[in-house]
Amino acid sequence: MIRLEALTKYYGEIRAVHSLTFSVARGEVFGLLGPNGAGKTTTIRMLTTLTKPTSGRAWVAGYDVVEEPLEVKRRIGIAPQHLNLDGELTARENLEFHGRLYHMPRSERRRRIEELLAFVGLEERADDLVEKFSGGMKRRLLIARALMHSPEVLFLDEPTVGLDPATRRKIWDLIRSLRGEGVTVLMTTHYIEEAEQLCDRVGIIDRGELIALDSPSQLKRRLGSFTVEVYHSGRVERRFFPTREEALEYGAEHARCDACDFSVRETNLEDVFIELTGRRIE
Repeated sequence: MIRLEALTKYYGEIRAVHSLTFSVARGEVFGLLGPNGAGKTTTIRMLTTLTKPTSGRAWVAGYDVVEEPLEVKRRIGIAPQHLNLDGELTARENLEFHGRLYHMPRSERRRRIEELLAFVGLEERADDLVEKFSGGMKRRLLIARALMHSPEVLFLDEPTVGLDPATRRKIWDLIRSLRGEGVTVLMTTHYIEEAEQLCDRVGIIDRGELIALDSPSQLKRRLGSFTVEVYHSGRVERRFFPTREEALEYGAEHARCDACDFSVRETNLEDVFIELTGRRIE
């Protein structure tokens, strides 16, 4: 459903995205994971026809994003990072307006609006002004609006940024539901747990380059499923092992002095990122 070939974007002398090549299958939830400024949003903007690539090519639902932008737009839904709902309209009116932009018949608009308000849990607030909504409610409405015209591909740019943990979990449940309906989802995030919980595959991106690509479990398994952290003299040494038993044995052997201590935990995607780049995801 999504295919990139050496997709690149420069802003003057600044390289935002460099030679991205990957594909996303129909019905897959694919995550671009990386720190702020890594090039995730620029990639989304190119795939949704909002920014023209400097070089390379990309296709969404079989259509070239540069040569066939209108065909791409008909088949995608977008929930941007920045809230751009109309606060002076109600939730229902925001969805109604979006449906009209896509020339949806009146009966279909009404059916879809009720369906989506229930899907995102806003049916009881349907006729309230959006300016009175919390951040989490606005995020859910953004997703509903993106789904209004039944797109084949949904783009979610940092869908839970700034949300409290409880509201974040509600958004996660919505994304999981979309997988069951066969919608292809490409999402960006810098939250490790989010990528691990939601994505079938993850592309780790740093400074505009794709540095790793696989399922979360495979990326961690390559590094070592268990992490030993040995603490000594204010420093932390990390080693990775395929089994908990090996990790515990190593930790016990290397933390025998009175000033030493160690812990064993499961490896996460941030460990993968640090090993690849030497930096943390901020």
